[in-house]
Amino acid sequence: MSRLPDINPKKYSREQAAVAKAITSGPRGEVRGPFKMLMHNPKAADAVQNMGAYLRFNGVIDGRLRELAILLTGRHWTAQYEWFAHAPIAEKEGLDPAIIAAIAKRQKPKFKNKDERIVYNFVTDLNTKHKVGKVNYTAAQKLLGKAGVVELVVLCGHYTVVSMVLNTFEVEIPGGKKPLKG
Repeated sequence: MSRLPDINPKKYSREQAAVAKAITSGPRGEVRGPFKMLMHNPKAADAVQNMGAYLRFNGVIDGRLRELAILLTGRHWTAQYEWFAHAPIAEKEGLDPAIIAAIAKRQKPKFKNKDERIVYNFVTDLNTKHKVGKVNYTAAQKLLGKAGVVELVVLCGHYTVVSMVLNTFEVEIPGGKKPLKG
C-alpha cells in the first residue's frame, strides 16, 4: 500500500482537477503511478507532468535511446513501478530484450548498436559517478548534438525525481509483482 492515499478524483481541488485534465487529455490517458502521489501537491504534479510530457513525447532523442536512459536511471534507483512501466515501452521502441534483461540484472549489456553503447556509458557515468567523463561526453555530443546531450542529462534528472517519488511513497505495481531484484 502506498504511503499516501490516492485522492478520489471527485474530491480534487480546482488545481488538482486541472492537472488531472492535462494528464488524461494527453498521451498518458490517466493519472497513475507517480502522479497519484504528486497530486497531493498539484503544482509539483503539473511541473513534473509537463517535463515528462516534453521528454517522452516531444524530445529530440530517439525513443529507443530515451527508453534506454530511463531504464538505466530507474534501475539505478531500483524503482519497481518505473521498470514495470518502461520496460515494455523500451521493447516497443526497438530496444533489444537482451539489453533490457541485462540491465535488470545489473549486468553490462552486449550492444550491437554503437549509439546504445554511447548512451549506456554516458548515463552510467552520470548515475554512478555523478559526472560524465570526457570520452563519454564527447561521444554523446557527437551522437546527439548539444541539444541532445542537454536533453539526456535532463531526462536522467527527471526520471531520478520520478524514481524518488515512486520509492519514497512506495507506489505499488498493479498486481503487486516486483520485476527487479535489489
